[in-house]
Amino acid sequence: MATFLYRIGRFAFRRRGLVTLLWVLIVCGVGAAASTAPTPPVEQFSMPGTESQKALDLLEEKFPDSGADGATARVVIRAPEGKKIADEKAAIDELLGELGTAPQVAGVADPFTTGSISGDGRTAYAVVIYKAAAPDLTDEAHDALTKATDRARDGGLTVEAGGDAVAIEQTVSGTGEQIGVLISAIVLFLTFGSVLAAGMPLLTALIGVGVGVSGIAALGSTLGLSATTSTLAMMLGLAVGIDYALFIVSRYRAEISEGRTPEEAAGLATGTAGSAVVFAGLTVIIALAGLAVINIPVLTKMALAAAGTVAVAVLIAVTFVPTLLGFAPRRVLRVADRHLVQAKKPLSARKLRRSEKKAAKLAARTKPNLSTRWASFVVRHPLGVLFLAVAALGAIALPATKLELGLPGEGTLSTDTTQRKAYDLLSDSFGPGFNGPLTVTVQGEDAAAVGDKVGETLKKTASVASVSKATANKAGDTAIFSIVPKTGPTDAKTEQLVKDIRAKTTSLEASSGATEILVTGQTALFIDFSQSLSDALLPYLGLVVGLAFLLLLLVFRSVLVPLKAALGFLLSVSAALGALVAVFQLGWAADILGVEQTGPIMTTLPVFMIGVVFGLAMDYEVFLVTRMREAYVHGAPAKEAIVTGFRHSGRVVVAAALIMISVFSGFVFEVDDLVAMMGFGLASAVLFDAFVVRMAIVPAVHSLLGNAAWWLPKWLDRLLPNVDVEGEKLQQLLQSGPPRVPQSGPEHERDLVH
Repeated sequence: MATFLYRIGRFAFRRRGLVTLLWVLIVCGVGAAASTAPTPPVEQFSMPGTESQKALDLLEEKFPDSGADGATARVVIRAPEGKKIADEKAAIDELLGELGTAPQVAGVADPFTTGSISGDGRTAYAVVIYKAAAPDLTDEAHDALTKATDRARDGGLTVEAGGDAVAIEQTVSGTGEQIGVLISAIVLFLTFGSVLAAGMPLLTALIGVGVGVSGIAALGSTLGLSATTSTLAMMLGLAVGIDYALFIVSRYRAEISEGRTPEEAAGLATGTAGSAVVFAGLTVIIALAGLAVINIPVLTKMALAAAGTVAVAVLIAVTFVPTLLGFAPRRVLRVADRHLVQAKKPLSARKLRRSEKKAAKLAARTKPNLSTRWASFVVRHPLGVLFLAVAALGAIALPATKLELGLPGEGTLSTDTTQRKAYDLLSDSFGPGFNGPLTVTVQGEDAAAVGDKVGETLKKTASVASVSKATANKAGDTAIFSIVPKTGPTDAKTEQLVKDIRAKTTSLEASSGATEILVTGQTALFIDFSQSLSDALLPYLGLVVGLAFLLLLLVFRSVLVPLKAALGFLLSVSAALGALVAVFQLGWAADILGVEQTGPIMTTLPVFMIGVVFGLAMDYEVFLVTRMREAYVHGAPAKEAIVTGFRHSGRVVVAAALIMISVFSGFVFEVDDLVAMMGFGLASAVLFDAFVVRMAIVPAVHSLLGNAAWWLPKWLDRLLPNVDVEGEKLQQLLQSGPPRVPQSGPEHERDLVH
């Protein structure tokens, strides 16, 4: 692996014009494809194999003319204090008339004829049905709805609107990316001390994200990828793209400082750091692609799109980064380091006197850096560091025991939105279960009569507030009716009601003559979704951790190192979930972070975090421990190898972690709740994993294990192929004397002139 990448790095450096042209063609081609591609579809949430999905598919088949594809708006009206809805009939009729003549409206259900008036007579709701689905509604249709409700408010009524026709699509504004890129630029400049060196990782990461997101847009209509599919790809692609380029540029600078020619340094950096990048990227890709086993199409598409973007980031890192280095081989160094490279050739007396002050910097570079001092401290006190680190992460993880999961909906929106106000008005006036009705489908001969019979039986259930009359399709073989629970959609009693009804379906089918009874609706969907995640979690973890374990076994040729890496990941993700629950559910420091509405954690988030955090955790494991193994393989004692690995990689890992934290943290301030939670959760996970697990627990465990950390049974050693991540074969190849910086001559001047 190292030798192959070494050759790629040298080729890219030497033929930089050709490689640049290829990437320009790729970027232009993908961009053109994205700009001419049809508009991507709206993501249709589905859960194949669940009862809820089966019922929804049945409704689509048996009630094709129900208008279910059209958007709806539920306009909630409350009369002024001391008055009834009947007293405001003239004003309400005017509102309904205006709504009925609005663009794309198919009809309006009058609350006076449908009986949609609360028991106290103060609140009513009208349903506006549109001819088009929510994504196809025009600005004129949205504006007409807003103007009509505003005029009714001016007349003294309380009017709020909910439903998918008024739902504002929560998209990523781009502010998070800008904040992340700005902070990343600062960290890169402080790390490298060179504007050019800081700009290279940013440039390559942005190109990678551009190619990845454009590819998603180009394939959107073909593969059914919605506009939201690119959110995770954008977040991860930017973070790993910067980090991967950072490691290669850092290794290049180290090789240059040892006297390598620029071309040789580019090859060695790509062969060594590039090997770590490839395997780190593979762990992220495996973790993301493994989400497909959960069999929820929305998650699968987002994960595979993100995995593709990570693959692009890896490809750019090992091909385009050495290409850019070829255009400016010396300017990526600090000014002082450029002088040190110049000092390796004979200098005239005048130049030598001029460089004496700058040459003193060389002595400063030989002093132990902060990473070296920290690693030495941990090696001396491994038990104490290990205990404190594990105890701290355990304490932070405690709030995760109170984790509550939920699906996004109008009840989870900010209380300032009209959708949330409409939701609360309906709950107050019609009961908490009104916003989460259950839909029951009944199949059989004379389905309407059978449905009414089933409904009468279920009406006697204690948790049921009301049951509607059954409505049959044209064929008369399928009927539907609604059940309004006494409790809210997220209440445990409502969940239990769904389970109780489903438990009775067999006996109900026998007593009523129905051939099949199915339950769907918001709460039923949530239950099935949670069950699907729960059932798939262990197989998913087994698949991902198992494949990653094998990958790390190949990389480190050790049994204990992959095991330690996996256990460290569990600590990181547990602490991150604890922090997420503390802020977004319990409300700790919510005001500081701008969290307007606390509530249940999005159901999809924990499994996403498990997959993504596992991949990122293995990134830092690979980057840090490969340098430790490299030193160990080349003869350093086990504890000395720890310090050596930190001396070479510690500062860069810290910079990489700070960059990734800044990228993810920028998304915390987005409007979309899922994006904000994901940004905070991933930023927290990287913080805990990089600074506590990898920088403290890893050296402590390695110090306690000593040589045993690198133990591998001989029979397994013979079976495993040698992927040579640490570049041992490459070193043997170059033992005859790798090209060094020439002592004098025009070639030397050409190497350093850029």
